[in-house]
Amino acid sequence: MKESENVIIFDIKSSGLTIEEVLKQNYGISGRLFRRLQKNQQIYLNSKMAKSNATVKKGDKVTIHMEDEVENSIPVDIPIDIIYEDLDFVILNKQPNIVVHPTKSHQDDTIANGVAYYFNKNNINKKVRFINRLDMGTSGVLVIAKNSFTHQQMSKQMEEGTIEKKYLAIVNGIVEKEEEIINLPIGKEENEPMIRSVMKNGQEAITKYKVIERLKEATLLEVEIETGRTHQIRVHMKHIGHPIIGDELYNESSELINRQALHAFEFKFIHPRTGAEKEINASLPDDMEALLLKLRA
Repeated sequence: MKESENVIIFDIKSSGLTIEEVLKQNYGISGRLFRRLQKNQQIYLNSKMAKSNATVKKGDKVTIHMEDEVENSIPVDIPIDIIYEDLDFVILNKQPNIVVHPTKSHQDDTIANGVAYYFNKNNINKKVRFINRLDMGTSGVLVIAKNSFTHQQMSKQMEEGTIEKKYLAIVNGIVEKEEEIINLPIGKEENEPMIRSVMKNGQEAITKYKVIERLKEATLLEVEIETGRTHQIRVHMKHIGHPIIGDELYNESSELINRQALHAFEFKFIHPRTGAEKEINASLPDDMEALLLKLRA
């Protein structure tokens, strides 16, 4: 049986555990996903349908089958820049100034609509499951899972903090410290639901930065986030007095760039199917390259 978006095969390395134990303990499958697979009779032992309490031995193959699905987003032929794809992922270099997921004000002009169109065109009968989210004005690595197993495994890595996410940000002013860890909680403003701020009763938020280049009146930073709070980098940069250039929400608009100069350039994770470390990089978009040239002049 060949592996596909719908089929995951696990090679059993030792004897004595039940199928349920080996999938949960050795492969990190959640109880929720396991119960669904079990209910729908989607678990096989050596190509035969199996009960969850069946005992496995070294050399066995346990297979899980995932059903075809229908994506609810309207398929629209929106350009997407695919920088990596395999059985489990479609990974994009997201262009700036486009919303990721449909909202009340953006029903059919989002990345989700573009990916739904791509799935339809290529007979990928799956829902569009975003692993990470990027703000409308932020560009860079955007990871989409093709199946529920991959989505669950990546969510687990997110919760455990094993995924590394790095950004490039161009901020106002000359940042004096070569590097710093900002560990300040972020919460939602009472009267401004869109705006986040550093506040005592907020959620833990940890941002690391290091200086890549000091420009005339700005600084290029490499930023890594250990937590994924809404607008985290934008809020922390504003708090330390170096807001991101072009950020209309936490700074002001800029004549040099028509969005916040923030780009997700690196995403590092453990591939759920292979167990190998995977690093995805997204090249800097033209508008940020042009901004750097202007600031160096």
